Amino acid sequence: MNSRAEGATIVADSDIRIASGRSRRFEGAEHEADISYFFVENQPGEGPGLHWHPYSETWVVLEGTARITVGGETFTAHAGDTATGPAYVPHCFVNAGTGMLRLMGIHASATIIQTFLSED
Repeated sequence: MNSRAEGATIVADSDIRIASGRSRRFEGAEHEADISYFFVENQPGEGPGLHWHPYSETWVVLEGTARITVGGETFTAHAGDTATGPAYVPHCFVNAGTGMLRLMGIHASATIIQTFLSED
């Protein structure tokens, strides 16, 4: 449930949880915000397939290890690291560690627009 205090909006975790999973999807336009994000909690080996957005994306690794691919480049990011990907460039990430990956995927858009390159 959303609540307002002094012009701020508080969005409950349960209101943005994706189905019965661990991850959350925040669409800024629904809450008078100019950005959107995914809060991801992935087990080892889990991650989204290759996709792109018509805006840049920034990833903040909160816990664990992510293997991130942007275009033709793949790199490893650890807890505390921040990585970015430009608009229209295909990208993906996967939990490359042995424990939980917690990551924020911040979208430079009030709505999340993504095009997957395959159905994997």
